[in-house]
Amino acid sequence: MEQWIAELEAAGVGRMLRNEPLANYTTWKIGGPADLLLIPDNKEQLVSAIRLLNKHGVPWFSLGRGSNMLVSDKGIRGVVIKPGEGLDYARFEDTIVHAGASYSFVKLSVMAGKHGLTGLEFAGGIPGNVGGAVYMNAGAHGSDVSRIFRSAEIVLETGELVRYEREDMQFSYRHSVLQERKGIVVEATFALEHGDRKEISAAMAALKDRRLRTQPLKSATCGSVFRNPPGDYAARLIEASDLKGVRFGGAEVSVQHANFIVNTGQATAEDVLALMSHIQGTVQERFGVKLVPEVLVVGER
Repeated sequence: MEQWIAELEAAGVGRMLRNEPLANYTTWKIGGPADLLLIPDNKEQLVSAIRLLNKHGVPWFSLGRGSNMLVSDKGIRGVVIKPGEGLDYARFEDTIVHAGASYSFVKLSVMAGKHGLTGLEFAGGIPGNVGGAVYMNAGAHGSDVSRIFRSAEIVLETGELVRYEREDMQFSYRHSVLQERKGIVVEATFALEHGDRKEISAAMAALKDRRLRTQPLKSATCGSVFRNPPGDYAARLIEASDLKGVRFGGAEVSVQHANFIVNTGQATAEDVLALMSHIQGTVQERFGVKLVPEVLVVGER
């Protein structure tokens, strides 16, 4: 381990933290340590880091804002790469928006509205960053990333820097090609439309009010845990199964929104996994529907 870490340090590929608890970097506040957390500030550092890690056969995993993700209690072996502050930016060119991987998707939605651009209103309640939103084809309120996506700069697992157009991403419901073809988004470009600032602001305010009334926004969650089955809603099925408020250890089905699991303070990943399994089994038994997790489960088990 010392040799490849020394080479990373010599190459100046970003800030490095050993045995860093990943609970500090996930919205669920759950997760064991990474052998090494690497925070590159630009695409050049990212490319160099991945090439060095590949050279030494060191496994790596990319982490954004840590939403929609459950990291195991034992953590992640190898290197966790988290794009840093140098990739936290947005540029507006008429209706085209370029945003770095680290930029908040919520903030991007707000900034687009201030520029009088419509198309990103749905993102106002998605607690991830741009890189993660593209990776997951994040969506809400009847829209998603694929509707506005134009292209992205991506560092592939080979260390090659490429540009993917919309058709290359193979978007579908909460899915992109990056879930099979490993890579890290560096920058994404979105195509929006001119709109009325007041109408955009009113629409975003209405969606925010709805979220405040229906979602546990002040609690530690990952957002929606399960995908909506065709023609139905996971939250409806879970609530109809009388599972609101059910708790396993420190993990609890939210009493506000049944498709949210809340970390009540000391929840472990195993608590969450046990509760997810219980939810799936109960809904399957009662309605014959198998709920598919939307949350990504990663790390050593």
